[in-house]
Amino acid sequence: MVFTSTVFLFLFLPAFMAVYAVLPPRARTTWILIASYAFYAWWRPDFALLFAAATVVAYAVGESVARLKSSRRGTARVILTLGVTLQLSTLAYFKYAEFGVASLDALLRSLGAGPLPAVSIILPIGISFYVFQSISYMVDVWREDAPMSARFVDVAAYIALFPQLIAGPIVRYKHLALQLARPAMDGPMLAEGAQRFMLGFCKKVLIADALAPIADGAFALSSPTMVEAWIGTLAFAAQLFFDFSGYSDMAIGLGLLLGFRFKENFARPYLSASITEFWQRWHMSLSRWLRDYLYIPLGGNRLSPSRTYVNLLLVMVIGGLWHGASWVFVAWGAWHGALLAIERLQRDRGLRRTEEVSGLAARALTFTLVLVGWVLFRSTDLAHAGAVYAGMLGLNGITLSTELAWQLSTRSLVTLVIAYLLIFFPTPVPQPTTESTDTRPRPPAWQGRAERALTFALVPLFALGLMRAIADSFSPFLYFRF
Repeated sequence: MVFTSTVFLFLFLPAFMAVYAVLPPRARTTWILIASYAFYAWWRPDFALLFAAATVVAYAVGESVARLKSSRRGTARVILTLGVTLQLSTLAYFKYAEFGVASLDALLRSLGAGPLPAVSIILPIGISFYVFQSISYMVDVWREDAPMSARFVDVAAYIALFPQLIAGPIVRYKHLALQLARPAMDGPMLAEGAQRFMLGFCKKVLIADALAPIADGAFALSSPTMVEAWIGTLAFAAQLFFDFSGYSDMAIGLGLLLGFRFKENFARPYLSASITEFWQRWHMSLSRWLRDYLYIPLGGNRLSPSRTYVNLLLVMVIGGLWHGASWVFVAWGAWHGALLAIERLQRDRGLRRTEEVSGLAARALTFTLVLVGWVLFRSTDLAHAGAVYAGMLGLNGITLSTELAWQLSTRSLVTLVIAYLLIFFPTPVPQPTTESTDTRPRPPAWQGRAERALTFALVPLFALGLMRAIADSFSPFLYFRF
């Protein structure tokens, strides 16, 4: 079940909210848990059992660690290690076993050895997100950064919370613990949540889905020309942003309807003046998770400069693998890790930071470097990425071929222009900041008036999006596959 489906919009969500509204606050958490499992099981009921097992492990480990840490610290540490290992092993099996066997088979074939038996494993949807949330709960209880829940239902509902279950944002238990104990509905939050949900829906259906044919057509070419490679990459960059930030907006909006405030996940990332800033603005919940549970435990920047560079590279390679079991994701992570290490080296040597050289030039350079990385992210394999890079350099020709030209509709091209106007120029669309409070500074007067106008415009835009979603074929969110 997805947020843009008619089943969710006209059956699941109205039924859920009707029951949620009449229940006493204390009982709402249980209803969230029941509904979230129904939401997840709609896809594959059998994988809901795996989901439940991961939740039981997280709760049991958290309870044991909290109880034993003061008196038997060593035992508590062993239990935590076993719990984290079990969660990561589950993720590794379902997400990387097939990739590992295929890579080993390719190596053996190159050495003249016999082929390995093929392995085919179905990837449980959302496993990357709920495993990371389970780990964060266990580790935060160990660090005493989050309270150990006295009720299993609270932890289970936190991990299963359907607004952000499938594709994030990744939330921390400490931010929801008090709200989960007694979820409260609030009139202003309901209005804000509805507006935020409609905004995300429009971003997904009216923009991201309209850009998909351009990106898909360009990346389907075996040897794209310069125009085709660049227009395809630009279309994919905008599609990915509006698709994933749209999902995040819808998740945040649904959270508000339930009385929860999730942290923001995007803050105009394509306006970043460095790759470091980009990762402070793009998929912020993942960036924070990698920082707190991987980069800092590896030593962060507390050790030697060379170790810091290695840590940055390693964390981003792992972040790339988290997105998908493929060498293109490894290369994408290595690309960003190398750029982060270079920026860190510049700062360590007292060189001017990129954004201090020239605001516009730094932003243009950063956006270009991000686009180069998105080619890897979108390509099927390294050879395919190489063909796109050759096209970007003009090695496959310059002009638009008839093979792609007939697929470029006026609507999709106009949407591409509108998408980048929304990305690069001041708009009435509410934009979060990267501050820890996730609040915005007071907007100028014109923007305040424009935001109020947008509130009224969202209703007809949402209605148009509904008609498009019903009429068009199913278009899943891009991050569902991660």
